[in-house]
Amino acid sequence: MSAQFGRRLAKGAATTAVAALAVAALSASQAPGVTVDDHGRQSASDAQPTPEATADAGAATGNSPYYTDLPPLNSPSPSPSTSTGTPVAQGDAESGIPATVLDAYKKAEQAMQEAKPGCNLPWQLLAAIGKVESGQARGGQVDADGTTITPILGPQLDGNGFALIKDTDGGKYDGNSSYDQAVGPMQFIPSTWAWAGRDGNGDGVKDPNNVYDAALAAAHYLCRNNWDMSTQSGLDSAILSYNNSQDYLNTVLSWLEYYRKGTHEIPDGTGSVPSNRSDDGQKTSSKPSPKPTKNPPSTGSPSPTPGSSGSPSTPSSPSPTPTPTDTVDHLEDAGTAKLTAMAGDAFTKKISTKAETKAGKAVAKVRIRFTIVGDTDATFTGGESVATVVTNSSGTAVAPALQAGEKTGDFKVRATVVGRTITGLDYTATVTERVADTLVRTSDTALTCTAGGEFADQVEVKATYKSAVADKVAATATLIKSADDATENDKGPYFKDADGKTVRTLTGLTTDADGVLTLPKLYADDTAGTFLLRITTAGGATLDVQLTVTAAASSSASPSPSPSASATS
Repeated sequence: MSAQFGRRLAKGAATTAVAALAVAALSASQAPGVTVDDHGRQSASDAQPTPEATADAGAATGNSPYYTDLPPLNSPSPSPSTSTGTPVAQGDAESGIPATVLDAYKKAEQAMQEAKPGCNLPWQLLAAIGKVESGQARGGQVDADGTTITPILGPQLDGNGFALIKDTDGGKYDGNSSYDQAVGPMQFIPSTWAWAGRDGNGDGVKDPNNVYDAALAAAHYLCRNNWDMSTQSGLDSAILSYNNSQDYLNTVLSWLEYYRKGTHEIPDGTGSVPSNRSDDGQKTSSKPSPKPTKNPPSTGSPSPTPGSSGSPSTPSSPSPTPTPTDTVDHLEDAGTAKLTAMAGDAFTKKISTKAETKAGKAVAKVRIRFTIVGDTDATFTGGESVATVVTNSSGTAVAPALQAGEKTGDFKVRATVVGRTITGLDYTATVTERVADTLVRTSDTALTCTAGGEFADQVEVKATYKSAVADKVAATATLIKSADDATENDKGPYFKDADGKTVRTLTGLTTDADGVLTLPKLYADDTAGTFLLRITTAGGATLDVQLTVTAAASSSASPSPSPSASATS
């Protein structure tokens, strides 16, 4: 059986290991010998995610329980869409995806091809996660707009067998004002939905209970760190960021491979719903399950396993071992340098935050959430305003690089501990205006004009900053009296405004993407002479351009008197 299972999962040279992991997931979900990880999640005792894969363990679901059923061993046989409800073989039934749910996955994939093509997100990955999280919205129990007929909620994350995440939304999404619960077909916790939520069906609302909104949010969440889903490392990292469990990774990969081999559309509401869950044998969950728990704790165990609810006759159970998160007392800055960047540029320095106990001891394996706060369009690399990073062995979490937007001024980045209510740590970042330090003309042609005429050539200059193109830099152009007197001249060359009126100062100018600024056409009044046009930019770059106006030739000059006429007079 394991050989067949391995062949079913095989894809390229790297998939022998994937097959072995999938078998391990099957064993872990159906056999004793499981342990509880830092999040209260059952997992195989020898399964450890790679450091690369857990670089961002924020977990969209808060590491809530999930369905552990694996695909059938027989490969799916794709078939055309059907609405007859005719019974099909097991492989066909499992590979069938409700029409509206399937449409949501495919639309999310299309959206990501435009928004983040380098992510290479396949819709089958969304389908695999949707299967594991909610059984494809409980077999497609959604209305015509894609909203679940009834809410799909995970158990309250009260630390009793699960992660401890106190209420973050006032019960807005999950109806629970004490603790958070995962919500909707893709099982987002409210605190994650607050920043990751998307409007996938264009109704102007970001609803975690709508499969279009949830699928698009999941797609952006998986692609937020520029992971490439066409690589195994990128795929693993993205899946583990959704739910930080090796068993979860194995289960999702199994369904991904299964759906890649073929799937078909089935009517909404006719899909199959998984039976087994990762919290089987733990506490009763408010997350609906079509069948009762199948794997209760072994009756031969002298005491309940960690994370289980224990015997009803037991008045109390031993206090759980504190998690690393429980021991954090405060956050300290870990040597963050001054955070300053020019508009449109990446910040060269990163934020470093250290988690410590009350005694000042570093705490590893703690999730630190970095949130951009304030009126700014700055983001973290990847375009998100929130990033969650796990502290390393020295207790330090380094936030992703910041990317400045176009809004200038100060904003804050707030570091908080996920799962703990302690004072956050604020970092001030500053976005300065775009500047240039050098201006040069793009041509050396002399700029001349006859009085009363117009200059044949327009003035064009190029701005640079530290020898690099200075794009989108603000500039001003003024016709001045002299090099020593920057007062606007009241005679000589001039520009025209939209109404054809004389203008000798232009403001609101901006260099283009190549750092080039082309001024409007110049005209000359009847004053001959040499004049100066001064161009200045933000940052202090200045360039004086000489303009020459020659006297106009007289077109009606009187003829000189003849010698004889002079003599007569």
